[in-house]
Amino acid sequence: MRTCLLLLLLLPGLTGQANEARFVATPYEEPRVVFDFYFDDPRKIHAALYWIRSLINPLMEEPYGFAPEMMDLVVVIHGTEIVTVARHNYEKYRNAVDRMRYYASLGVRFRVCGLAAQDFGYQVGDFQDFIEVVPSAITELAHWQQQGYALIRPIVMEKRFAIEEIR
Repeated sequence: MRTCLLLLLLLPGLTGQANEARFVATPYEEPRVVFDFYFDDPRKIHAALYWIRSLINPLMEEPYGFAPEMMDLVVVIHGTEIVTVARHNYEKYRNAVDRMRYYASLGVRFRVCGLAAQDFGYQVGDFQDFIEVVPSAITELAHWQQQGYALIRPIVMEKRFAIEEIR
């Protein structure tokens, strides 16, 4: 009897029959996340901002329905992308800045490393008004992790194939 039951359970997999995937609504809690932005090319910030969207948007929809103020998100900027939030570069990076400003209006905090700012020759007043300058990105990342925030470090790769080519 036990052998028959085991065969019945394994049979669909052995015969090549596959069941369809199913959607699972994981019981997420209110997120506390620190994003580590450190890129070798400032243009990669565009793709990295989608990581924020990919966290916020599903949680604002059903079945979760979290309001933005229920999410505690911090972005620490300390790579070449620091130039995107310098006020004098607004026209060049308008799309990214406007997206960050929108996320900031939802409560996302954007922090720039003071050491990196010095390396680039920037002063606090050189940055967009939604930016907060902190002493060091590394100490900032350690601080938020010690407070229980999950660390997310977007990995931004160069796209070499169109979806249609590899689907």
